[in-house]
Amino acid sequence: MADNLQDTYAPYGVCFGCGPKNTQGLRLKSLPVGESVVADWKPKPHHVAFGKFGSGGIISVLLDCQGNWAAAYALMKSRKLSSPPGTVTAEYTVKFLHPSSIDKKWQVSARATRVKGDRVSVSGELKVDGMVTATMTGLFIAVRESHPAFYRWH
Repeated sequence: MADNLQDTYAPYGVCFGCGPKNTQGLRLKSLPVGESVVADWKPKPHHVAFGKFGSGGIISVLLDCQGNWAAAYALMKSRKLSSPPGTVTAEYTVKFLHPSSIDKKWQVSARATRVKGDRVSVSGELKVDGMVTATMTGLFIAVRESHPAFYRWH
């Protein structure tokens, strides 16, 4: 495996949040750590919402991407696949607990809490300087070949 899930399994991905080939994107880089996928990410000044605090939209994108990778990686492991299946977000909730300073590195993590067939429940969080500033819960679904996202990692 390369340094991260995206470069290993989706080197041509164009997702705004995590696609290595999207030069205008956020380029999240996720690593498996135990049962979770974890990424450190540093916001830039243009990711601000107010003052020196990050945009809720950017936070949501990062948590959504991390949720998809947690789901896809959990399915890959549980099915003993050589690469993760394409997954999409079916349902998603973000709770903003504290403002997230753009002056600090952010850590985004997510883990599968339930795998049932093609459906994976995931929880995640954003930490800034060790403090949880946002949480996420979501339902992510592995798609079939007829779905446009089926080959999203390839």
